[in-house]
Amino acid sequence: MKKVFLLLSLLLVTNIQAGELYRSIDKDGNVHYSDSPLMDSEDVERLKLGNEPKLSENLPYETQRAMQNFPVTLYSFPACGSACQMARDFLAKRGIPFTEKSLTKQEEIDAFRKESGDSKLPSATVGKTWLRGFQSEQWNNELDFAGYPKKDLTYRPAPVAAPVPPAE
Repeated sequence: MKKVFLLLSLLLVTNIQAGELYRSIDKDGNVHYSDSPLMDSEDVERLKLGNEPKLSENLPYETQRAMQNFPVTLYSFPACGSACQMARDFLAKRGIPFTEKSLTKQEEIDAFRKESGDSKLPSATVGKTWLRGFQSEQWNNELDFAGYPKKDLTYRPAPVAAPVPPAE
């Protein structure tokens, strides 16, 4: 019974996170938020949902500025293991706000390969610059160049457990 409850809970959470949100403005100028765009709307915008870091007044100005100009995204996959965890720990220890994209679907993996020009994981982007494979010296140099502080003690991301590979 516990296994069934756990499975149903995981499915529910997955479906909630997978949803999309649209902002639509109808012909009368009223704004609507929904999981699908309004028919006959004048203006539709798909809103981004996820774990993107938000600018915070608690962050030093230097970090906020770097986040705006050079956002950091970590690319991983569920069975990545210690290499991805080392990359996460590195970014957290340095106090870098980042978004993590776990590549689970074949179309995500194909898009990643096309954009990055490689298949090494973990990888990261700092702004538009790709960092392929985890190499702390290379990542430090790029973060320094982007203007991130050497060590930001004010930002600490919520601890994230390594993704669990799907059961077969």
